[in-house]
Amino acid sequence: MPEPTTEPSLEPTTEVDARGLACPMPVIELARAVEAEAIGSVVRLLATDPAAKVDVPVWCRMQRQGLRAASETDDGAWSFLVEKLR
Repeated sequence: MPEPTTEPSLEPTTEVDARGLACPMPVIELARAVEAEAIGSVVRLLATDPAAKVDVPVWCRMQRQGLRAASETDDGAWSFLVEKLR
C-alpha cells in the first residue's frame, strides 16, 4: 500500500481567467481569489499580460503564498498554480 502523501493537491479549487487584462489586473484578480480561499487551496490564474510572468512570482513571494507551477498554455497564455499558505 502506498504511503500517504503530504504534498498538496495541485488540483485548483478556483480558476481566475485574466486573459486579456493588462497589468496590474491579473495580480489583483489573483489576490482576490486567494483571499477568498481556505488555507491549502490552489488557485489557477490564466493571464496573457507579459508582465504576469514576473508579477505573479513576485506577488507570491511578497505575500508568502506558494507558487506551485507556471507554464505557457497552447494558446499563448500563462497558467499559474498558487497555493494559499496563510
